[in-house]
Amino acid sequence: MKRRSLLLAAPALAGFPARAQGAGPVVVELFTSQSCSSCPAADALLVELAQRAEVLALSFHVTYWDRLGWRDRFSLREATDRQRAYATTMGRNQVYTPQAVVQGRADAVGSDRAALLGAIGAARAATVPLRLVAGSDQVSLGIGAGIGAGGLWLVGYDRRHVTAIGAGENGGRTLTHANVVRSLARIGDWHGGAHQQSVARPAGERVAALLQAPDGGILGAATA
Repeated sequence: MKRRSLLLAAPALAGFPARAQGAGPVVVELFTSQSCSSCPAADALLVELAQRAEVLALSFHVTYWDRLGWRDRFSLREATDRQRAYATTMGRNQVYTPQAVVQGRADAVGSDRAALLGAIGAARAATVPLRLVAGSDQVSLGIGAGIGAGGLWLVGYDRRHVTAIGAGENGGRTLTHANVVRSLARIGDWHGGAHQQSVARPAGERVAALLQAPDGGILGAATA
């Protein structure tokens, strides 16, 4: 049974659907917590999705279940804020875990394989080309011209973590998480023209850039 929290403030898989060649990755954001007993099945599904080249799967660990006897060592305030912002754009008055948001526009219970694969298959392809190059202390982002406007987000994430849970609802279990988000920041805006930008490299083993429309839809994504 999925866990809910009141919204307090805004800020090889069988049957996996094929994507058109040249389309950007479908971004799947899982909002999860090590403190939620409903989340391990969703975490395991995200581990599978993270192996697909046509999917950018990201694990956002929220903070609001840290009071349940175990503090998730990957929980981020920015993850909680991002999920609540999605709730606002989707017209919801609650947030819950495990929630998977697909391409910024659709959501499903993160452990519901059929619903999640259906949302991925129906997702609108990214339309704006992004290129990301990561150095040891800087990342460079190039964006092609396109239609629309949006915000530029930089995500730092680790590929894999295995954690022995010592207490709380998942006490005694060992959980595996893929593409664990360690940092998230909005680094600028895009207004339709070609754009280049360099910023400090964020915390995390890998880096992703997301171009996101005001309604939450993902317009482009890239990793390095």
